[in-house]
Amino acid sequence: MSSSQSTNHSSDGRDPRQRELLRVCRIGRAQGLKGEVNVYSYTDEPERRFSPGAQLETRDGEVFTVVRSRRFKQRWIVLFEGVDDRNASEALNGTELYVEADPAEDLADEDSWYLTDLIGLEVRMAQGNGLGLPEGEVVGRVRDVLDGSAQQQLDIEMGSPSPAAGNDDSLPDRSGDSPSGRQTADDSPVTGLIPFVEQLVPEVNPDEGYVTIDPPGGLLPGLG
Repeated sequence: MSSSQSTNHSSDGRDPRQRELLRVCRIGRAQGLKGEVNVYSYTDEPERRFSPGAQLETRDGEVFTVVRSRRFKQRWIVLFEGVDDRNASEALNGTELYVEADPAEDLADEDSWYLTDLIGLEVRMAQGNGLGLPEGEVVGRVRDVLDGSAQQQLDIEMGSPSPAAGNDDSLPDRSGDSPSGRQTADDSPVTGLIPFVEQLVPEVNPDEGYVTIDPPGGLLPGLG
């Protein structure tokens, strides 16, 4: 943590709470006696976000500066500036840290996207998928991206399998108001979770409005 708490406004006068902030991590329990903390990452570029000198902030604008970090199993161990002992590190347990979203033009140059960009995308079957379904067949839409203990997961609202790739008449529309998706007996939507890893979600294409999946049989309702 920096030696002083920042004000509620950045140097250009903007209120941090009015900026687009992306959640990077949640601080967990203390690690040792010298101020290090366990950190659970929500970012797909932790090496960048936890590099020495990197700055993260709370939603209230308090700035945390990374002194050093290292990966340990499914989490990171990080030392922040100004956090010098176990009492200080224990006080941070549960704190969530954010960064300001990069400018859209930078994302376009890097062919990048944010997790929030995935919500509402069509879910299509990947080429050569292990279930033998037609490539491009639309089977649902992404409802949310959830934080798991080991990795993030896509929360998918399933639609009735279409007779031909690209026919998504049976899918819920992106506003979530359409009743035409698959539903349970109590009219709630049929949903499933798939780990957001390259093996199971090989392609993400927000510009074209879809992701592709290659799940094993039985992972998602109605597939295999």
